[in-house]
Amino acid sequence: MSDQEQFIGQSYLNLETYRRSGQAMPTPVWFVEDRGMFYVRTIHNAGKVKRVRNQPQVRMMPCGQRGEPRGAWVEGRADVVDTAEADRVNALLNHKYGFLKRVFDLFQRSRGHDVIRVVITQP
Repeated sequence: MSDQEQFIGQSYLNLETYRRSGQAMPTPVWFVEDRGMFYVRTIHNAGKVKRVRNQPQVRMMPCGQRGEPRGAWVEGRADVVDTAEADRVNALLNHKYGFLKRVFDLFQRSRGHDVIRVVITQP
């Protein structure tokens, strides 16, 4: 099985970002794969976004809702998605997660959270 094939049919990936000290911080997140790239959605001021901007090298693997491993770690590079691409990624996430994603979006907006998307590419 290839690195990307292990993510087929999975709902979560464990995104491992790194603090300035080098300490790994794994976080289970919703994701969508498109054209060989993985996209995640998060609030703009989340710790993982700060860590990605500081150190774009990440690792990821398929996991359960609480981060339990369901595959092997894969190295990657994460970057914040530009605004034009964000709408396309949001549509892909809406298609994958359906009603639950829309409810989550309403909750985030009611709390005043701005949402961004992060793209993860493999080297």
